[in-house]
Amino acid sequence: MAPTDETAPVDQLASPYGTVPPPPPPAADDAGRGDRMPRWLPRAMVLALSLVAAFQLGSWAFHQLIGLLVNVLIAFFLALAIEPAVSWMASRGLRRGFATFLVFFGVLIGVAGFVTLMGSMLAGQIVRMVEGLPEYFDSVISWVNTTFHTELKRVDIQEGLLRSDWLQRYVQNSATGVLDVSAQVLGGLFQLLTITLFSFYFAADGPRLRRALCSVLPPARQAEVLRAWEIAVDKTGGYLYSRGLMALISGVAHYVLLEYLDVNYAPVLAVWVGLVSQFIPTIGTYLAGALPMLIAFTENPWYALWVLIFVVIYQQFENYMLQPKLTAKTVDVHPAVAFGSVIAGTALLGAVGALIAIPAVATLQAFLGAYVKRYDVTDDPRVQGHRGRGPSRALARARRMLQQRRQPKPEEGGGSS
Repeated sequence: MAPTDETAPVDQLASPYGTVPPPPPPAADDAGRGDRMPRWLPRAMVLALSLVAAFQLGSWAFHQLIGLLVNVLIAFFLALAIEPAVSWMASRGLRRGFATFLVFFGVLIGVAGFVTLMGSMLAGQIVRMVEGLPEYFDSVISWVNTTFHTELKRVDIQEGLLRSDWLQRYVQNSATGVLDVSAQVLGGLFQLLTITLFSFYFAADGPRLRRALCSVLPPARQAEVLRAWEIAVDKTGGYLYSRGLMALISGVAHYVLLEYLDVNYAPVLAVWVGLVSQFIPTIGTYLAGALPMLIAFTENPWYALWVLIFVVIYQQFENYMLQPKLTAKTVDVHPAVAFGSVIAGTALLGAVGALIAIPAVATLQAFLGAYVKRYDVTDDPRVQGHRGRGPSRALARARRMLQQRRQPKPEEGGGSS
């Protein structure tokens, strides 16, 4: 007798067609597959960790080498600036390395002479101030005694200053500051040497460097790189030489004024004004005019006023007449663009960015000018900024032309019978 549903085994399922055996138990591999991670996940985690580690390592290396990269950038632009002079000497038969050495030697002689003259001027002024300090101190004490009815004496003030704790702390801090300044001077000299060596190599081996760079590029890219290099040389060299010419004109003009006013160290002050006003963007004019005004003030306060008036007038003459004519063919950059580039360069690289911002923007503008397509501007009064009847007439004329086009044309050879 067949077993009924009540007496059927538990591991069998009832069915209209009879009992059905249960499904087989899952295999060991299939049983743990739901709880096991995918095979690609460990590799993805290792790859992500490797990328993060590589990024951290690259960021650390970049921050460690930022000083060297900035020095290389300065050296590159300096090499671009002297490239025309070096190429001109090399075309006359001189070896390129010797021509580069002559250019650097001339620059070194000029800088050394300028620093020597400025040092002698500052030393003379400091000696004069130190010699006149007791007399000035006596006049101040006399004014205080007369005004406030006191009985101050210079000897008592000097003894009080020598015995004060403030002076001792100041001397100790000054001694520590001298060590810091010495370390900064040594670091600056090493940085200057690094920039000089890199710029010498870039200028002396310019053709070899261009050949090595172009050897890894296809011919079409080689032409673009050489064109960009040529534009950078023209713009950077043109910027330097135009600034040098304006510095010469500015120095001569200020020398004539200072010599006429009989201000001491007129030649050195004229060189200072010419160089600082032209090669320090934005604030160079104010820094350049402050020193001759100060020296002239020690001679006569009215001389300082005349120097101030002359600096302001000459700056307007330079901005609106001299500079546009000298830089029209070399660095044709709009003043607003130049000012914005200087601010951006200062924010990115500090004083170095301010110096190289204008030639860099001029190079980029000239390079992109060859690839940007330009169109003729329509002769519309609104282009010139005129408003009023001009645009209304143009709009009315356009409407009339549109209406004439929409009117149906008469049938040829036809007419109503």
